[in-house]
Amino acid sequence: MNKILLVARREFLSRVQKKTFLLTTIGLPLIIFAFYAAMIYFQVKSTDNYKVAVADYSNIFNGKIGSNNDELSFEFLKADTSLLKTKLEAKEFDAFLVVPATFSLDGKDSLFFRSAKAMGLMTREKIQTRVNKALEEKRLLSLNVSKAQLDSLDNQKELIKFSSASGKEENNTKVGISYAVGMISGFLIYIILFIYGTMVMRGVMEEKVSRIAEVIISSVKPFQLMMGKITGIGAVGLIQFLIWIVLVFGLQFLLPFIFPGLMDQMHGQPIQPAGMQAAQAVKNSGMMGELASGLSQVNFPLITGCFIFYFLGGYFLYSSLFAAVGSAVNEDPQDAQSLLFPIMMPIIFAMVIMTKAVNDPNSSLAIFGSIFPFTSPIVMMARIAHGIPDGVTYFQLISSMVLLVLGFLATTWLAGKVYRVGILMYGKKPTWKEMIKWAFRKS
Repeated sequence: MNKILLVARREFLSRVQKKTFLLTTIGLPLIIFAFYAAMIYFQVKSTDNYKVAVADYSNIFNGKIGSNNDELSFEFLKADTSLLKTKLEAKEFDAFLVVPATFSLDGKDSLFFRSAKAMGLMTREKIQTRVNKALEEKRLLSLNVSKAQLDSLDNQKELIKFSSASGKEENNTKVGISYAVGMISGFLIYIILFIYGTMVMRGVMEEKVSRIAEVIISSVKPFQLMMGKITGIGAVGLIQFLIWIVLVFGLQFLLPFIFPGLMDQMHGQPIQPAGMQAAQAVKNSGMMGELASGLSQVNFPLITGCFIFYFLGGYFLYSSLFAAVGSAVNEDPQDAQSLLFPIMMPIIFAMVIMTKAVNDPNSSLAIFGSIFPFTSPIVMMARIAHGIPDGVTYFQLISSMVLLVLGFLATTWLAGKVYRVGILMYGKKPTWKEMIKWAFRKS
């Protein structure tokens, strides 16, 4: 145990004391925050008011198409088409809409729209949404549907109330939050396995080239060396990851102070049409209470604890395999790439299963992926977000954790034996067949 801690301490300090560690740990969140702040700034500043002149010859809109705002406004004019074209060329407005005198609400006629310049998809979506909504209201009013009845239709609640097997009521907001949390958690572990697994492999390759490992291997057992190396680098990764989370989320609170005026405008600046519709739905139907209710139904302490466990378990399991590859190859990175394919395939396969597990957490494929050690770190996070026992049963969760622990102990033991032979092997291009022989040969 002392030798494992000594190796882990060496691996930890050799990386933490480097300037590159401080630059990547602190500099990367600052760069991300700078890009994020720039996106907000240009998103708000670059959005100008789009003015549309309306020539309503049939007086179908009665001088109003929704409520004008800073993004889009409609101005009604009494002018013919030739005068509208002249004003458009003079840039008095950005586009004009002509409602023919023969236009009726039966949908047989079309409206004529012309813009001065090419329009983006978002602007086109905004105009279509405003006009279509206004026409829909006019059609319903023509059928003797009152304004109060129209408002009641917009504010209708869900007719079907869903509940889980445990009897807890689940609204669409809770399901959506579980979907997002599961997808983000699984994707984060996917990225972590690649980043820190590759870090372990490169560290082993550097030691092999510098011949440092030859001195260490003479006094430490393969399993102790492998456990110490993975633990040390894993501690670096965990600390770095926690610092990133604190910095990234902490810097978010600085945005209102950096952009005091822009943040108020930001509430009305959608990034995509779907986001615009969601924001409008929240504003119109008062879904903030529903959002708070959905967040309260998600077991974030359980998700956080499982995330840390599966992050460490997945890291230990795959890092030992990455280290085994690093010990077998020489200076040529192409040799490592050819050997990494069998290791990367389960990770990619886990991502494929995760996309199904977030939608159907109790499918046979999702259950298998969450229990199988090579895919469970990613897939289980997609299922655990739906809760216990609705998304994952206690038996499945315990089985998954036990198998993951046994899996990384087995891979670490086998990788240690490969490491002991491979770290001393020079001038020969390794293959998986030879590495398997090294793993099962008697010492």
